[in-house]
Amino acid sequence: MIKTDHILDAKGLACPMPIVKTKKTMKDLEAGVVLEVQATDKGSKADIKAWADKVGHHYLGTVEEGEILKHYLRKASDSEVESEKNHPNIISNDDLEAKLADENITIVDVREPAEYVFSHLPNAISIPLGEMENRMSELSSDKQIYVICRTGTRSDLAAQQLADSGYDVINVVPGMSEWAGPTTSSL
Repeated sequence: MIKTDHILDAKGLACPMPIVKTKKTMKDLEAGVVLEVQATDKGSKADIKAWADKVGHHYLGTVEEGEILKHYLRKASDSEVESEKNHPNIISNDDLEAKLADENITIVDVREPAEYVFSHLPNAISIPLGEMENRMSELSSDKQIYVICRTGTRSDLAAQQLADSGYDVINVVPGMSEWAGPTTSSL
């Protein structure tokens, strides 16, 4: 059994709320405290790990108990935590919609496979955030990459990973939650 100092209930919440609540809770905890985040959103596994890695908190792991994901984080000291930065290059949904016919761009959807299959942008490539590090080599560095998720949170993390690896990348904000343009389904 894992000893925790604090439990956060994020069950039933969809992206970006598990990560939003985790960020808020971590601010109020002392360095060294172990936080257990209980969530049902499958995307939270990649989201919480990516966020913790980005800002410097120690992601200990995730235990799955049925539908419940229990994420374990250890709060870093203030000197170990980096201030959170957003990817500087963003585009609105409307501006991306105007570029959909451009063959010199790549659209990468970083949502979970179940989200992607029901509705995604035409020609979008599905690379869930949790797979980005291992699959980014599938992307061409010759094309501008537009990264999209449901609300812009996961895509921001993915955009930063890609930019750090030398890709020309733009984050789509606010993402699929407010997308009014054409979509397709893989069903």
